[in-house]
Amino acid sequence: MEDAPDQPPLALAVSGGGDSLCLAWLASRWRRNLLAFVVDHGLRAESAAEAALTIERLRAMGVPAQILTLKDLQYGPGIAQRARAARYAALRAACRARGCLDLLLGHQADDQAETVCMRQAAGSGPDGLAGMGWISLLPDLRLVRPLLGVSRLALRNTLQAAGLEWVDDPSNEDRRAERVRVRHQLADEALREKFWCLAMEAGAARMARDVRRAEAAARSVVVLPQGWAGLGAHLPEPALLSALIRCVSGHVYPPAPAAVERLYAVVREAERSGASGAGATLAGVRLVRWRATWWLIREAAALAPAVPAVDGAVWDGRFTLRLPAAVSEAPGVAGDAAGAGGLSVAAAGLGLPRAARQGWPAAFCATLPALWRRGVRVAVPALGWVAPCGATSHGGSQRPVPSNAFEQSRAEPDKSQGAGAEPDAQEEAGDGLALSSARFFFTPPAPLSGGGLYGCVFRDGSHNICPWP
Repeated sequence: MEDAPDQPPLALAVSGGGDSLCLAWLASRWRRNLLAFVVDHGLRAESAAEAALTIERLRAMGVPAQILTLKDLQYGPGIAQRARAARYAALRAACRARGCLDLLLGHQADDQAETVCMRQAAGSGPDGLAGMGWISLLPDLRLVRPLLGVSRLALRNTLQAAGLEWVDDPSNEDRRAERVRVRHQLADEALREKFWCLAMEAGAARMARDVRRAEAAARSVVVLPQGWAGLGAHLPEPALLSALIRCVSGHVYPPAPAAVERLYAVVREAERSGASGAGATLAGVRLVRWRATWWLIREAAALAPAVPAVDGAVWDGRFTLRLPAAVSEAPGVAGDAAGAGGLSVAAAGLGLPRAARQGWPAAFCATLPALWRRGVRVAVPALGWVAPCGATSHGGSQRPVPSNAFEQSRAEPDKSQGAGAEPDAQEEAGDGLALSSARFFFTPPAPLSGGGLYGCVFRDGSHNICPWP
């Protein structure tokens, strides 16, 4: 994209440490239209002051910066994973708000070697051994890691030569964290280079597999905007099945290869024995047989809870809501956790009228995202269905849903109309028309076709990057 003030800025994630601060310094010598985001996790007493200091250092480089403060993180089990998820969610939201299409990250060659070492120890498949992508595609953002070919030491030497200081996070020396332990295990330069080169070679192989997988998917698989995947009369090969399960589940990572192989073996054995209708479940996804075709749909018990219905809201990690102005600008309900107009997003659940399902099984439609208002299902945009007049504002003909949409949708219809006068018919019709314009877009976090750049290896097996001279 052109480096011009009338274009969206190039975003940078800057923690204040040596890697990301060097990334910002290098980027400032390449681009003018930059915007740095500094995430304050709020986990240490010093974090706010360190974030403010990092903002000052960025501004001294001529890089505009903004602090993103996380409020709800607390120490406890899985803190590293939870902090990472919250950090990336905040960064993606900030990039969307500013129109940024690319987010530069400060991961470097030592990080890559550590990642591959940990994944190998955990039994990752060949895709996992490719490590972090140099470019990773998300539905609305490109993650770019331009420093994966540069060592940690080289970046700090660059900052020292430029007379720049950085923040050292003491948690980077806490050996209770697996990555810190692995970092010490890889103190030998030759061992680090071994794992880094493994990532390069595995990355080249992964990209080749991605091409073949995309071609196979185009020939035999259909992924529908409802979030379902039709696989055909026979299951695809395990690698493609794994990618499809990741797509339908909304997860960032695919299920373990061994688990996919077990699923594959069980279903193939059932097919051979003539008992192929049973199906199976893996990673929050159901494999079901319908009309002589295998389908992947979301597992009901694994669906996300309700979230406020605001424009741009993401539900279940894979559906993005777009609301018309008439709905998104409507006031919420005081004391309610819902969003615009008192609406929330949750699973449609069971109990939809047969005609509304358009021939699809009830179990499929139950997994669709729906708009709810005060416990009443008022719209399922994927089916073009809006509750009849009298239901969109006060309920009446729709079934009330408590905390779990599936349990609630089995409840008896709520016959009560509540206190007060009936809503004006014209207002009711306008509300239904506005709800009919709401849309959910299927935006899984990882592309089915791979969509990443994982290094460059020449035909003779060599590469032109050496992180540790």
